Parts: sequence; structure tokens; C-alpha cells
Amino acid sequence: MSSENLKKGDFIEIDFTGKVKDGEVFDSTRKEDLEKMHEDHDHKVESKPFAFCLGHEMFMKSLDEFLIGKEIGKSYNVGLEPEKAFGKRDTKLINKIPSKVFREQKLNPVPGVSLNFDGQIGKILAVSGGRVMVDFNHALSGKDVVYDLKVLKKVEDLNEKIKALNEFFFRKDFKFEVKDKKLTLEVEKPLVKMIELFKDKFKENLGLDLEVKEECADKAVEDKKSQ
Repeated sequence: MSSENLKKGDFIEIDFTGKVKDGEVFDSTRKEDLEKMHEDHDHKVESKPFAFCLGHEMFMKSLDEFLIGKEIGKSYNVGLEPEKAFGKRDTKLINKIPSKVFREQKLNPVPGVSLNFDGQIGKILAVSGGRVMVDFNHALSGKDVVYDLKVLKKVEDLNEKIKALNEFFFRKDFKFEVKDKKLTLEVEKPLVKMIELFKDKFKENLGLDLEVKEECADKAVEDKKSQ
């Protein structure tokens, strides 16, 4: 196994499990740990390693920094205090919202339930009178967490790197071509403008100029038929 030290800009593939200190698993790439997280749900659990570019804000900052200088093939156990993980709890993020806001949206504010408020996740703490107490702190804020990490490999293949970025940014596997330092992605028409906003990210991570093309109509029809 290689003992090469990792550096900023390396693409790597890792397995990891994150859990609350002395508590439950909240994130993982491993099948057995994912099954623990979803044991109350009757659906198939899919697992695969996480591929990303070191030092480019694709992983938790403190873990990103920790992995620089570490070795391929090694396992690490990293304990993080709230400041290095999901932050301290902030009482300013606990808000009172009028009950009528929920009624207008046909929502039932039940204590313990988490709801999406214009892109922000808030947990209902209490309902009293015409007010609802909502906590917008991250669910893991204020908690010590532990990550068990294993660096599986350094990703050298350009196609694998491109697939990793597509998965990370878009959760999609687009058709692509690389020619003369230019990466061309073929995407559905409604996504073209949005994906063009990531040109700087692809340049920064891969050193490639990004061109976004609308996929041909025949390909789009085939994809719909196969779904």
C-alpha cells in the first residue's frame, strides 16, 4: 500500500462514518452503518465511497484540513468539538412564528417535527396560543461528534474525477467529453443555465474550461422511456 502523503488538490476516495459522541450514527458511506440509520424504513440502502477534491470545500472543513498530509490506505478516528463540527447552539436561531403562517400553508406544527422554511430546516419545539417556537439550529449543533475515516485511494483517472464532481454538485451522471483542455457536459435544457454557474468550480478543481450543451432530443426521449 502506498504511503504517499495527501495534499491540497488531490482527488481522493474515502469511506467514513460520522456519529454523535457515544451516540447514534448520522452519516456514513458504509452499508452496515447506513442500515442502522434507516432501520425504521423499509427501503434498500445503497452505499458507495465518497470521492472529492481535498481543500476545495467539498467535505467538512475541519476534516478536509485533517486529511491533508495523511496517508493513502490508513484509517483515522477524529473527534470534533461543536466549534469544529456543526457549530454551537445559538439562541438567536430559535424564533417565534405566528400559528397563522402554518395554517396558511396547511401545515400542522407538531413538536419534534422538522419543516422546510424557504430552504431553512426548522424543528418545532413548542406550540402555545398563537405562537410556534421553531429552532433553526443545525440538528447536530452543540454536539461533540466522531468520524471514523479510511482513505481508500487517490483518484488519478480524469473521467472518475469528472463523475465525482457531477455527483457532488448535481447528483447526476451527465454525458461528457474532454478535448483540448475543455470539458463539455450534455444536460437537459432546463439545467443549462444553472450548470453554467459552476464553470469556476470545474476550472478550480480540474483545470478545465466548462462548456454546457443541451442534450439532443433523441437522448432525452430515451432517458424518459428508461425511467
